[in-house]
Amino acid sequence: MLNIKVSNDLDSAVHQDSVQIREAVFVEEQHVPSALEVDADEGKATYFTGYDAAGQPLATLRLLREDYGFHVQRVAVVKAARGKGYGREMIQAAIDYGKQQHVQKLMLGAQVHATGFYERLGFSMTAKPEFLDAGIRHREMELVY
Repeated sequence: MLNIKVSNDLDSAVHQDSVQIREAVFVEEQHVPSALEVDADEGKATYFTGYDAAGQPLATLRLLREDYGFHVQRVAVVKAARGKGYGREMIQAAIDYGKQQHVQKLMLGAQVHATGFYERLGFSMTAKPEFLDAGIRHREMELVY
């Protein structure tokens, strides 16, 4: 089980660890240009970073406030920690946070290979057709509660 910390502070360890995970997963593994990974929305987002018992950062995501609720972005788990349920824990933390903030909906752009993961967590695909983000195929998904 992860110790999930939340921050809006760009100078916090939570944000710095989030960026470190994102760089490893998106820039190094998936070859997303670094300039696209850290973007103009950094200062507007709420960051979630999950740590193991030793304090090692293993998973992250960020939420952007939108008119409908929250846009879930930058969901990532370090390669060595995948398959242990950490992505599920992170998404559940985002869902719980959304409920605490009284939002009715979470939306995200899921990489096509990950749509089944999000469906198992209650998300469903919207009518928006498949699209490319940073050269990677995505589908828009939502969770209404």
